[in-house]
Amino acid sequence: MTPEELLAARDRLVPDVVAGGLRVLFCGINPGLMSAATGHHFARPGNRFWPVLHLSGFTPRQLKPSEQDELLSYGLGITNVVARASARADEISDEEFREGGRLLTAKVELLRPKWLAVVGITAYRTAFGEKKAVIGPQERTIGGTRIWALPNPSGLNAHWTAQTMAEEYARLRAASHDDGREPEATR
Repeated sequence: MTPEELLAARDRLVPDVVAGGLRVLFCGINPGLMSAATGHHFARPGNRFWPVLHLSGFTPRQLKPSEQDELLSYGLGITNVVARASARADEISDEEFREGGRLLTAKVELLRPKWLAVVGITAYRTAFGEKKAVIGPQERTIGGTRIWALPNPSGLNAHWTAQTMAEEYARLRAASHDDGREPEATR
């Protein structure tokens, strides 16, 4: 993809991959330019979302961004706090994050997933006004939906390796199966 094609994707929207009653609705910060250009979430090479999703046991194999619709068969989905694409997350204002949090709340109230997993602690803190939130399950709920803050899978997040991220995502996977049944993705 050329730099011009990427720049042309600025401010585009990437459609959600959602359905009612999901087990986990993953929520990115906002689409990057590669995601906007391709129409696929977490599409930038080097983003660790898809490998971590597999390593943590959510999927039986590593999906490609172009296979994102397969997530629905595992009771999973993807949305974003802020819908518009940008080159960097720091191009999103705090007010946009807060508005994104309001819109996300309405989306979660409508779709009623079991868990909302926000991938990016800073985005979660800003969108929901939870300044002291840490990675892991949160006290806040949206209706009956529990919230889990996960590390951002961007390759720029050097504080977390793919393995340590997978361990945290696996904690969420286990919590999302607290009814004692074996997850479909690992059968």
